[in-house]
Amino acid sequence: MRLIYGVFCGLVLTIAFANRTDAARPNILIAIADDQSFPHASAYGDAAVQTPAFDRIAKAGVLFSQAFTPAPGCSPMRAAFLTGREIWQIREAGTHASSFPTDLPVFTNQLATAGYHVGMTGKGWGPGKAIGWPQNPAGKAYTAKKSKSPKGVSEVDYAANFDDFLDGRSDDQPFCFWFGSHEPHRGYDPGIGARNGIDPAKITVPGFLPDDEIVRNDIADYLYEIQWFDQHLGRMVDRLSATGELENTLVIVTSDNGMPFPRAKANLYEYGIHMPLAISWPAVVPPGQVNDDLVSLIDVTRTIFTATEVEPIDGASMPGHSLVERMRDKLGSVEWPRSAAYSGRERHSSSRYNTLGYPCRSIRTQSHLYIRNYAPKRWPAGPGQVYARAAYDDAGRLVSSMLGPRHGGYHDIDSGPTLTAMIEQVDAPEYAGFLELATAKRPDEELFDIRIDPSCLNNLAGRAEADAVRKDLAARLANYLTKTGDLRQTDPSLAEVWETYPRHSALRWFPVPDWAVESPPPVLPWLDARRPGVRSAK
Repeated sequence: MRLIYGVFCGLVLTIAFANRTDAARPNILIAIADDQSFPHASAYGDAAVQTPAFDRIAKAGVLFSQAFTPAPGCSPMRAAFLTGREIWQIREAGTHASSFPTDLPVFTNQLATAGYHVGMTGKGWGPGKAIGWPQNPAGKAYTAKKSKSPKGVSEVDYAANFDDFLDGRSDDQPFCFWFGSHEPHRGYDPGIGARNGIDPAKITVPGFLPDDEIVRNDIADYLYEIQWFDQHLGRMVDRLSATGELENTLVIVTSDNGMPFPRAKANLYEYGIHMPLAISWPAVVPPGQVNDDLVSLIDVTRTIFTATEVEPIDGASMPGHSLVERMRDKLGSVEWPRSAAYSGRERHSSSRYNTLGYPCRSIRTQSHLYIRNYAPKRWPAGPGQVYARAAYDDAGRLVSSMLGPRHGGYHDIDSGPTLTAMIEQVDAPEYAGFLELATAKRPDEELFDIRIDPSCLNNLAGRAEADAVRKDLAARLANYLTKTGDLRQTDPSLAEVWETYPRHSALRWFPVPDWAVESPPPVLPWLDARRPGVRSAK
């Protein structure tokens, strides 16, 4: 009966869309925070932060409690979201700070071709180099309007630039606007959260971080920047409400990856991949819904195509599922096809010898998170000590170097007070074990019961009582990676191509590690060509 009802809803939706005029096609407003984890929004019950604009969208439509990013880093996530594909399906664009092949179809260009007014402000796709693109893949940038911002906060007046964007479209032309906030990315003005009313005592500190004044104030500063993002979203929503356009605007509010703290951002653990997500479309979607389905942000990409009635280029290569029917069906009678969400990462920061990455993939179900680490001999956050500054002669031989501090060099972790305290107080009893959680080498398999261990502290892989779950999730992950063409699964020897993609940002130089001597990585001509001279750490 549920299946029959679902087919009926689909037919009704198809007929309704077919009868709409061009002027009735929905607008699209996408708001993406930079480094915000679930559950850091007041709609989720977090008492330490106030996000009235996010809460407004959730109340007007759907609040998702189980949404996941395809990658725990900004550049690959944004590329995956733009294309509606997993990171291992999009070559260079699937890794951090590389390039974005022009043959990859993005929804922004496809909507523009279909008559949409498309633009962006703030952070679009990046960091990286959009070689061959006339503009950022997220759309034409609107950046002229600036504001006087607090220290550490972007001066871009996102909402004013949205006004400029709207003023530049034709009458009745539907729009697609990408609001990419630079917040809550580091760095923060120390103490800005507490000075602006965020009470550190109300903060819930994740179990993988020390619980002390330093960490609580650091999280308070992070929450302040979430509120800054939310304020600009609120101004945009107010503008649409005042002009009568909010009713037929699909508003999507989410984040690219988790909070910029050790063991969160750039990791496939829960606080790296679990995202906030609220979607409203008052003309179509009933309000006041809370959805516990497992959702990938590439499902949101597919949703945009369905809502706008634009047929995606090579849609068969997009593994996401549209949420439109599911959101319309407040009674919950439409089946949701996804039983797991998948994520992956290759390179994040320049953190290792020859800028090699830390390749891993994950599968997240309602109860468990399984992670497959493909290079367990590498340090997941970078080596414990690095050559922070090195000089080479014309032959590429190391002639001088300067070592970083004890326990320095964890460049896959954004620097800040929490990381500094974990390094400087590594021997203090109250900090015991926390740095190791974030930086120690990891086994090739990890398994966590998210229902009782959302901080991902208790690895069940290798335990007899969890072996059936481990085998099942390992097989499901392998099947999905095979189906979607991941070279890490289908041909590991060819997967080394991930290590050859150029990095278009600052490079650090490292001594050759023992594991690389045992099994040398490929020579990277583009890297060797830049080697002579002095290179300094970012």
